Amino acid sequence: MEKRTSISAQNCREPAKPVSLLSATLLVVANMIGTGVFTTLGLQLKGIHSLPSVLLLWVAGGASAFCGALAYGELGAMMPRSGGEYTYLGKIYHPAVGFLSGCASMVAGFGAPIALAAIAASCYLRAVFPWVDKTAAVVLIIALLTVVHLFDVRFGCQFQNVFTVGKLLLIGAFIGAGFFIPHPQQVLGHNLTNVVGTVFSPAFAVGLVYVSFAYSGWNASSYVAGEIQRVDRNLPIALFVGTFFVSICYVLLNYIFLYTVPVSELTGKIDIAFLSGKAIFGLAGARIVTVLVCLALVSCLSSMIMAGPRVIQVMGEDLFAMRGLAARNKRGAPVYAILLQSSIGLFLALTATFDTVLIYVGFTLTLFAFLTVVGVFVLRVKEPEAQRPFKMWGYPVTAIFFLVLNGWMLCFLVLQRPFASLIGFLTVVCSLCLYFLLAGTSKWSPLWKGKK
Repeated sequence: MEKRTSISAQNCREPAKPVSLLSATLLVVANMIGTGVFTTLGLQLKGIHSLPSVLLLWVAGGASAFCGALAYGELGAMMPRSGGEYTYLGKIYHPAVGFLSGCASMVAGFGAPIALAAIAASCYLRAVFPWVDKTAAVVLIIALLTVVHLFDVRFGCQFQNVFTVGKLLLIGAFIGAGFFIPHPQQVLGHNLTNVVGTVFSPAFAVGLVYVSFAYSGWNASSYVAGEIQRVDRNLPIALFVGTFFVSICYVLLNYIFLYTVPVSELTGKIDIAFLSGKAIFGLAGARIVTVLVCLALVSCLSSMIMAGPRVIQVMGEDLFAMRGLAARNKRGAPVYAILLQSSIGLFLALTATFDTVLIYVGFTLTLFAFLTVVGVFVLRVKEPEAQRPFKMWGYPVTAIFFLVLNGWMLCFLVLQRPFASLIGFLTVVCSLCLYFLLAGTSKWSPLWKGKK
């Protein structure tokens, strides 16, 4: 058994580093810009009737995501290994906490978002091509992207980069064209008297869950840290540059949605971009925009199928009972981990409803992100002299802002959406039971306690 060393002294020795700074940044952008921004505005408008308050949701969500990215940048530079929260929480608190977050990542972190993105893509396709079968579209999209990332890590990165750049060009053109419609809607001056009351309402807190789901992915590069070149420098840069850029895009994009379509037509709808595209370009143009949105969702799906299996792979390296999931092919792709992650996403896409899955994802991911940012405080106390290639900007104010906003959201979510929150809690309980089952086997041993 190896002697336990400080976190900062542990090194990840991966032979090839296929992920450049550009690819790591685009992975964050691709993972973030996907289902949420194209689908959740209508759900927010069901509870919030002040349009400036809705935009404030997206500003607050962006600020929270950016602060979270700064925290993950510090932790990722200290622990340059793939796995994200699984790696960080296991070393900061206890292997059991890391295992819980790993299981949550498999289901809520990537499986459920894969399902949501596939469902959203099928909805947009049906808006243009009503004859498309929703189930067949979901299965085909997930299957094709799984094959892409099974083939080769570098090819997967290149595929990801091309689709992400295309998605950014689409969003830029869409935002630019939106400002030139002949009959815009009033946004910033709409119902200003209710802004303060709305911000402190339960509806605003629940709306933050939808927004946090849209911003989820700001930590995407941390899941592939072991494959990033010069990880101690490039990981923090990728996290906060990608997050800051997407935050600006989100506020502008939602402004255009509200600017181009009456609130009554947006409320409760999922295919928001189709409605806005119709107002900007007409029906024919809206169909083209919808196809492009589908391609943007493909980019998001691709990034999750790329990043998610890395958590499963690292768990396979650490747990004897899951060792088969650590296997890679000759081109570096974690084959069985990718197949498992895609299967979970496919199962959820075919069995769950969109709104329930979305709230479940928001609760579960927020819980573990909250614990991870608390970990920055824990390590500053436990290992004050540890080497930190990157230190969180604005600490402790930025960390406290993240914790207060997300803690407030979790409390209201439990009160307002108890069923979805209960499912998230049950995921944690079931994962804990599985952990003790595996920990009780004679051959189980976490990596940071030494391999047998």
